[in-house]
Amino acid sequence: MAELTLDGVSKHFDDGGDRIVAVDDLSLTIRDGELLVLVGPSGCGKSTTLRMIAGLETVPSGEIRLDGTVIDDQPPTTRDIAMVFQSYALYPHMTVRENMRFGLEESTDLSADEMDRRVEETAEMMGIADLLDRKPSDLSGGQQQRVALGRAIVRDPKVFLMDEPLSNLDAKLRAQMRTELQRLQEDLGVTTVYVTHDQTEAMTMGDRIAILNDGKLQQVGTPIEAYHRPANRFVAGFIGEPSMNFFETTLEGDTLVGEHFEYPLSSESRSALDDVKQVTLGVRPEDVEIVRDRSDDPGQSDRESDGHDFRTVVDVIEPMGNENNVYLWFAAARDEGPTVEGQATEERRTFVVTLGGMRTVEAGEEVVARIPEETIHLFDAETGEALRNRVLDTSGVSIPNR
Repeated sequence: MAELTLDGVSKHFDDGGDRIVAVDDLSLTIRDGELLVLVGPSGCGKSTTLRMIAGLETVPSGEIRLDGTVIDDQPPTTRDIAMVFQSYALYPHMTVRENMRFGLEESTDLSADEMDRRVEETAEMMGIADLLDRKPSDLSGGQQQRVALGRAIVRDPKVFLMDEPLSNLDAKLRAQMRTELQRLQEDLGVTTVYVTHDQTEAMTMGDRIAILNDGKLQQVGTPIEAYHRPANRFVAGFIGEPSMNFFETTLEGDTLVGEHFEYPLSSESRSALDDVKQVTLGVRPEDVEIVRDRSDDPGQSDRESDGHDFRTVVDVIEPMGNENNVYLWFAAARDEGPTVEGQATEERRTFVVTLGGMRTVEAGEEVVARIPEETIHLFDAETGEALRNRVLDTSGVSIPNR
């Protein structure tokens, strides 16, 4: 096991005279035995980062250290790091046994008996012992994925690097393999860096996640921290499905004024804004409450003065089984006249609400959307910086990540 440190690492490529920054001054420590997930959109620099750690890309600026030793100039074969590729990269002319032995033959001086022992023990652990004499063309995608993992495990490295290893699997097998990988990493206790663009993998697998965008580190923390306490608007919008709703507003006094609504703030929320006037209000879809009629809500009289209830119209409903994603648009827009009423559906400023699967609404129905103040996030509209995140009531109970 080992601690891996990236200290001010930068990488750029030249494309026809243009300088493309792939990784920009990245500093990050992956703790001993930790599974850290690098996540972000395509082109954010996560795979380039992984390749620099592996030694497949040069490190022109900054340092990469393994247990305090700089490894920037070491060749891949001496770094004691094993990598699992998205394409599995199995040799088609070799059997499973030969594929798993190959790395040991090239990088160690183990005896043939010791190599066989390691391969057979690892194959048993991965559930592929009966496949050792087959070739990759005879295996399913899931079996090939296990062979690629086994080839890395058999080397007993200090660090595992995994570059989107599940992206070629179907949805059901991908979910199964996520669980197996978590269990495997916990059993082995090997420091692991896992790259993915799939936020579900990031949220469910990582001890911590590091979110990248345009080569820059946006935030690093537990999945719960990234979801409920995003450092900026990018993180808030990237983590979560459906994505967080955003509304552009201007602060006037103690009220956020948007295109179709006004949202009064408490003194506590107002103080978080300081002198910022252009504010983005964010709220998660599951935090918006829907009631059909104010009069049906026994607590409405207590809430009516807070100004956080809004008339909305149901636009589109996406049934998901266990929940429904309901797209709404502000009824106030309908009151503004035919220029708004006549807009195409896709031009309306809709926002999404997640309801339990047993709750039903109808397209065109008018409902009241309630956005409780304790659930809102506030961002500086110019910089994207988070000024206020939602209030979490854990009742003194620690919420473990895994």
